[in-house]
Amino acid sequence: MPAAPAPRPRTVLVTGAARRLGRAIALHLAGAGWQVAVHYRSSQQDALDTVAACAALGPASAHFAADFEDEAAARALLPRVLEHFGAVDAVVNSASLFEHDDVHTFSYPALARHLASNTGAPIVLAQALHAHLLARAEAGEAEAQGVVVNLLDQKLWNQNPDFLSYTLSKAALEAAGTMLALALAPRCRVVGVAPGLTLTSHLLSQERFAQLHALSPLGRSSTPEDIASAVRFALDNRALTGTTLLVDGGQHLMRFERDFSLM
Repeated sequence: MPAAPAPRPRTVLVTGAARRLGRAIALHLAGAGWQVAVHYRSSQQDALDTVAACAALGPASAHFAADFEDEAAARALLPRVLEHFGAVDAVVNSASLFEHDDVHTFSYPALARHLASNTGAPIVLAQALHAHLLARAEAGEAEAQGVVVNLLDQKLWNQNPDFLSYTLSKAALEAAGTMLALALAPRCRVVGVAPGLTLTSHLLSQERFAQLHALSPLGRSSTPEDIASAVRFALDNRALTGTTLLVDGGQHLMRFERDFSLM
């Protein structure tokens, strides 16, 4: 008898995968055998570098640009990935707009931009993945299953007045995760992963970052590898949906008066 064809590699779209945490997630999943669609907004060279690194670790990778403040661009993204790879099994929503405002500087435009990028786009991508899974099931793939993983933030459980629009957009995404888990079952699971302080930025020196990273019950917050492995766990565990994994060394259990970047 002829040998059975090899199973199709699973394909994941990782948004914001050109740099920082999204890149770490993309590389981790590529190393676990996933085909990775690398989304980016404007960092094309970084996206190309991520694609090359993913392709060296896993079966295949490709890059796709989209500005998530543009609804049409967000809605067109998954069909473009499908055109390239043929099927998609998961979406990891890592892309995030993170601009500072507070109650004194809050504006409608700032809130609208954060909601579009951080809440609207993940919902649109979950909607598109579910429609794709239903189409596969109708075409005879009875076990067509998918997963959406939304990157949240431990500060939802430990709020402070900084980054008001960003925090509201992530709170809305956390609430949407519950509703989507109910609406898209049983074809599509929806899981949140909430990091603690994971990477430094231009707002923090390396020394200050190390000090803040240690402020947790475990004496360490999350690393990019911690978050990437939690995302992989969420993708693989078929009993998880409608919940959030807080991967932060317990930082959400402590009280912080300001955002880490402003401490």
